[in-house]
Amino acid sequence: GVWRQTKALLFKNCLIKCRTKKSSVQEVLFPLFFLFWLILMSMMHPHRKYGEVANTNLGTLDTSVLVNFVIGYTPPTRMAREIMKKVAFDNFEDGLITEEYLSEEELQEASAFKPSNFVGVVFTDAMSYQLRFPDTVAMSSIYMESR
Repeated sequence: GVWRQTKALLFKNCLIKCRTKKSSVQEVLFPLFFLFWLILMSMMHPHRKYGEVANTNLGTLDTSVLVNFVIGYTPPTRMAREIMKKVAFDNFEDGLITEEYLSEEELQEASAFKPSNFVGVVFTDAMSYQLRFPDTVAMSSIYMESR
């Protein structure tokens, strides 16, 4: 029955492994080689540990940098409009230029034609957002250990 078939299959596999020693050795050594290579690469590029930064007063914001600064946002919901209004007028005397877009695709097209002082804001829900810079997505470096 089953035991005889299993024993015959194991015997057959042992014969094959004995007759093809080169491929059998390669089956064992290649994974070990790649494991060694991965360990070596991780040792060459260690994780960077960043220490805590003490709370300091950064002083007043230089608003001259933000002249003609454009912030585009999507989707144009009531909450997004309120947030962008607060950002543009309550925090800066001159106000920032804010533009609303119906979709993220329109925002990306607009950022391609705008100068480098354009930033896009994509609201994923009422309290979450992503910043979009021309051709890139801004990622937080706080939670990234390594690339």
